[in-house]
Amino acid sequence: MLADIELTGLVLPLDLGTYGEGDVVPDAHYLDLTLGLDPALVLVERDAMDAVFDYDPLIRTIEAIARDGHYETQEYLLTRIARACARYPQITRFDARAYKGPVLAGSGRLGVRLQLDRAELDRL
Repeated sequence: MLADIELTGLVLPLDLGTYGEGDVVPDAHYLDLTLGLDPALVLVERDAMDAVFDYDPLIRTIEAIARDGHYETQEYLLTRIARACARYPQITRFDARAYKGPVLAGSGRLGVRLQLDRAELDRL
């Protein structure tokens, strides 16, 4: 049995990349995040916050990471988000995608995806 929480299409308040004259500058930067959890945190016997994974503090941390100055790469941003998720022992798997758009004449999205299991999160 597997359980996940998913966050999709989150627009990040991000200053990312360096662009020259004539470069296409993205309108937005996005995050999709899927976190594996112990199924006991999703298949619950009672409707109470102490029975589930409270993702609100993690969302606030991700927002703070995004606002934490200029980033050159999506890879470093994802690394910082993965490290933040690694602090939560309830998270058993990490699958995240950071992407931006448009990338060419008003179309397309370009991103980086990172997938880690709990052992890899522990190594962070």
